[in-house]
Amino acid sequence: MLESQDSDPPVTAKASTPKTWDFMETTFFALIAYAAFTLTGGYGAGIILSITQGGLQWSNPAEFQELAMQWRWYGVGLIIACPSTIGVVWAAIRMADRDFSEYLALNWPSHKELLIAFAVAFGWIVASIALSPYEPPSSSSVVVGGAAGGLFVLLLGGCLAAPIMEEFVFRGFMFRGWSESFLGPVGAIVLTSILFGMYHTQYDWLGRFWIFLFGLAMCTIRWRSNSTWLTVVVHSAVNIFLFFLSGPYV
Repeated sequence: MLESQDSDPPVTAKASTPKTWDFMETTFFALIAYAAFTLTGGYGAGIILSITQGGLQWSNPAEFQELAMQWRWYGVGLIIACPSTIGVVWAAIRMADRDFSEYLALNWPSHKELLIAFAVAFGWIVASIALSPYEPPSSSSVVVGGAAGGLFVLLLGGCLAAPIMEEFVFRGFMFRGWSESFLGPVGAIVLTSILFGMYHTQYDWLGRFWIFLFGLAMCTIRWRSNSTWLTVVVHSAVNIFLFFLSGPYV
């Protein structure tokens, strides 16, 4: 007669908890992304300007500086910086062994969420115009340069590349890590919005304040909808509206 033998239960693999970068790690990668944005955007646009102008910066520095101040080169810098900045975020997410789309909440929103987000953005535009100090119309024009081509580059950089890059970094990557840290969602919304306003150094302090409020609204929408694509769409639409509100362009 065979004796029965107790057998150990089969060993099952323990499901690993998906890793989310903590506060300091998220901050570290965000700083690297900002460095990539600064280096590739600024130096990249400068190199292209130098090449296209045939070394004009050496023979006539004043004329070169005047060309560099044209807004089309700002658009060029944004277009160049977008893939490198997002590339840093992608590398950080892959290092955490997470899916890029899932980590950044790249989910398409519902029609109701779109309508609510656009209504909030419209309210922000109305309030920022109504409550800002009145400035008499200026006779000066926004110097873009490059005729229609320069205007298109500025539109592409400021209204497509910039919103994608900024939303992926601020409302996507930074909010994801900070909201799951000691800050919690509310603290992450406030901190990312402060940094979002400070990041826009081309504006005065009042302009940065309104951008901070815009960041609060967008990050809250991102949190409630779990969709960074929603904030990308609204951000891009707002930039397009402000683009055509500004001017005239030459």
